[in-house]
Amino acid sequence: MVCNKTGAGVLAIAAQHNVPTLLIEREKFFHGDAYIPELKADGTDFIVLAGFLWKLPSALIKAYPQRIVNIHPALLPNYGGKGMYGHHVHQAVVDNKDQQSGITIHYVDEQYDHGHTIFQATCPVLPDDTADTLARRVLALEHKYYPQVIEELLS
Repeated sequence: MVCNKTGAGVLAIAAQHNVPTLLIEREKFFHGDAYIPELKADGTDFIVLAGFLWKLPSALIKAYPQRIVNIHPALLPNYGGKGMYGHHVHQAVVDNKDQQSGITIHYVDEQYDHGHTIFQATCPVLPDDTADTLARRVLALEHKYYPQVIEELLS
C-alpha cells in the first residue's frame, strides 16, 4: 500500500493486516524516479488509486500502461479535472440540478480524470439533496463496485 500522507488512516489499517506500506514524498515522486524501482522490486504490476489527488508523472504511467486505475465520484466526463474531487464534485452536481450522479472507474493517463472508462454506476440526485447526502450515496457505489471491478480486471 502506497501513501503520500503521514498519519493517514489507511496506514493503520494496513498495519493491522500486515500489508507492507511505502510512504512517498512529493519531490522524489515528481522530480525523481516516481518510485518506479521500489514498485518494480516489490513486484507491483497493477496500481489502484483511491483518494490520491496528485497527477501521476508520465514515467509512472509509461511504466504501467493500462495497469493504473482510478475511481472518480461523478459520471465522467462531467465534473472531472483539476480541483474536482470530493465535496467539490458533489456540490457542483447539486448546484447544476443534475438528476443523476455516480461513479466512474477509469484507466489513468496523463490528464486528470481522462483515461478510458472501464465502468460507471449511477444514483439519483434527489430534489432535497445536499453535497453531503449525495456524497453518501456515491460512496456506497464506490464501496460496492470498485472492489468488484478490480477483481474482474485482475482475473
